[in-house]
Amino acid sequence: MRRAFITILRWNLKKLAQWTLSRHRPGVIAITGSVGKTSAKLAIASVLATERHVRCSHGNLNNDLGLPLTILGDWSEEEFALVSREIPAGKKLFRKLAFWGKVIVRSFAHLAFFGEQEYPEILVLEYGADRPDDLNYLLTIAKPNVSVITAIGDIPVHVEFFTGPDDVAREKARLIEGLPSTGFAVLNYDDESVMNLKDRTRGHVITFGMGKGAEIRIANFENRAEVGPSASFRSGQPMGIAFRVEYGGRGITVRLPGVFGKTHAYAAGAAAAVGLIFGMSLQGIAEKLKAYTPAPGRSRLIPGIKGTFIIDDTYNASPLSMHAALDTLKDLPGKRKIAVLGDMRELGKYTMQAHERVGRLAAKAADVLVTIGPRAKFIAEAARGAGLSKKNIWSFDSAEDAQTSVQDLIKKGDLVLVKASRAVQLEKIVEEIQALPETT
Repeated sequence: MRRAFITILRWNLKKLAQWTLSRHRPGVIAITGSVGKTSAKLAIASVLATERHVRCSHGNLNNDLGLPLTILGDWSEEEFALVSREIPAGKKLFRKLAFWGKVIVRSFAHLAFFGEQEYPEILVLEYGADRPDDLNYLLTIAKPNVSVITAIGDIPVHVEFFTGPDDVAREKARLIEGLPSTGFAVLNYDDESVMNLKDRTRGHVITFGMGKGAEIRIANFENRAEVGPSASFRSGQPMGIAFRVEYGGRGITVRLPGVFGKTHAYAAGAAAAVGLIFGMSLQGIAEKLKAYTPAPGRSRLIPGIKGTFIIDDTYNASPLSMHAALDTLKDLPGKRKIAVLGDMRELGKYTMQAHERVGRLAAKAADVLVTIGPRAKFIAEAARGAGLSKKNIWSFDSAEDAQTSVQDLIKKGDLVLVKASRAVQLEKIVEEIQALPETT
């Protein structure tokens, strides 16, 4: 019964979205990649929002239901939450059914009676590719004018459901293969798997990255810290990131307070590329990026109990994003660096290899390591083999088991990274150790 309902719902949403796009003909900016999709989406929307009427997909609504839902309208946060992957299929069933009914009825009504209503000039959409042919289906709904591939890496997330990393890359390539000759493929110059796809499009290719060959270059990147007697850390209190965006012999400094790590610089680089495509100046792009705010659970620094700070990166994890998070932990100041790391899911035969590599990196970046989940035990073993003292390594089966121990472990001045695949639910650790807001 549920499968039949989903099949009927998919068909209706697809047709309604196609008719809506045919009626209004907005520009479509499509974003895919194994990591960094949501950050790039939010950065692009920040850059374009004051210049054009823009709508971007909410949260993780990047699949066969979420993408057409974004095309069909602006819904409330509460309504979006009903169809989020965070809510199990059987929960809030009647409210979900009522919402989907509302979506279909309202969309038909707008098409039939209110065809001239104001509609966004630009849609910024995430295209998820968890399984083979996911992108093929999404592209039957909305064909982009601009396609952005953020990063793939050598062991991509969801590789368990593909024949291997090359198969994942081929799936991502679908987003640029169908571009018209007037379209643009925005590619991460620093990711070899992404750049191997550059000849698979008829569109104009524009690259961004930190490498010297990137057309839009991210230079002089730094995680910035405030140094002084009032600083909370041994070497200063983290403030945010700063870097230069260079293009065509010109450059401008961008500062993003309150966010950390190269992931956000890459998001800004992708946004700069899109801004330039739409005729904006570097100065204008840098100004608009001040409005960029990352989504919760994506490398955000928040205050913790006992005078600590937490890098909350709990939303999801892949080998590539784990490496980036550990680089951030290593780069930022703190009396002790504590890495709380959980399982990376859906890696298939690459599971042991990927976790062991993370363990070796953790041994260099962290003073203390806490692992959570059965796969993360490979992280602990590899860290111990790489020289991290056994007395500074703890392993737990679940987030619930670890909560109290992590709270007892942390001390004033510690910097704590918390990261794992979404299913491990390490946000429970963050909730346990974050500082409660002051009440008045």
